[in-house]
Amino acid sequence: MIDQFWTFFIAITLLTLFPGVDSLLVVRNTSRGGWQDGVTTSTGICCGLFVHALVSALGISALLIQSALAFNILKLLGGGYLLWLGGCSLWQAVSGKKTAKLDIQTSVTRQFQLLRSLREGFVCNVFNPKTLLFYMAFLPQFIDPSRSPVLQSLFMAVVHFCIAMVYQVSLSLLVCRLHGWFRGSFLGRLAEGLGGLVLVSFGLRIFLEKRI
Repeated sequence: MIDQFWTFFIAITLLTLFPGVDSLLVVRNTSRGGWQDGVTTSTGICCGLFVHALVSALGISALLIQSALAFNILKLLGGGYLLWLGGCSLWQAVSGKKTAKLDIQTSVTRQFQLLRSLREGFVCNVFNPKTLLFYMAFLPQFIDPSRSPVLQSLFMAVVHFCIAMVYQVSLSLLVCRLHGWFRGSFLGRLAEGLGGLVLVSFGLRIFLEKRI
């Protein structure tokens, strides 16, 4: 379907394993609502990849870069959303109460909301300008001009989808297993608070970056 498939496969795998906002959001939501929350968040994140693939293939990303106003609005929306997510984590860390061991499963089930997790993952990925720029710069390197760029971009998004899902689901299961040891304790609130601080720092960095 594309030129140099195995080169693309190795490169996209290594880049997926590099920790970023998406991985942090999966960890944060897994801590909040168990493995269901983490897996659903990952699904939302990975669905956003198809939006970036279409944008890249249709050349809209180039239009966004040429339009400083449009690109800056995209950055501000993404930064604002990260600030909101981080603020929620910090609030829960500060106001959270210790949970009894017998109530863990009930608490996880009650906190998990399918549509909320999908929305958070999808919005976080789609409004991440770095993902948009990455797709615009990376995908064209493997497109065969004699074939449909849209189909090839979507094919690469499918490959990325599969790799990212395997990685993020594994990450979610690992976090869920470890989180059960200290859920509701001081260490649990500390971990959630640190995750919130990192999300806030990502959001602030986007706001403080120089506008184009």
